[in-house]
Amino acid sequence: MDVTNLYNAQFIDHVNHPDYNYELEDATCEHDGINPSCGDELHIAVRLDGQGRIEEASYTGHGCAVSMASADIMSDLMIGKTKEEAIALCDLFGGMLTGVEQDESKLAGQLDEAMLLSDIRHMPARVKCAELSWRTLAEMLRAAGLE
Repeated sequence: MDVTNLYNAQFIDHVNHPDYNYELEDATCEHDGINPSCGDELHIAVRLDGQGRIEEASYTGHGCAVSMASADIMSDLMIGKTKEEAIALCDLFGGMLTGVEQDESKLAGQLDEAMLLSDIRHMPARVKCAELSWRTLAEMLRAAGLE
């Protein structure tokens, strides 16, 4: 794998100019996620609207470029999704990273910009970095009984 495919301008923009890296006031749900293998730590927060859709999502914390870009991409993708849709997308993203889901048209159609991270599956040491925010969001929604 050529890492320049991953570390492109679009990826770097999510690292250097994130749209969703801030503390969310009046969050409906919040959850912390930790990647003990490399020390990434994220706090994920969402606010749901009256119809149970994610109205706003954000993250704070620290970690490598992969975990930070992934959290920013994930936050953007989740806006407007129901809790069930969000969990399904998190599961699909995890399937992409582990190679369980390989249907490129399905992945691209549902994960949109998160496909930037598809080559992470060839970098096993970085998979946990990329999936941290997604796993944390799914855990949060499941634990809150919102599935």
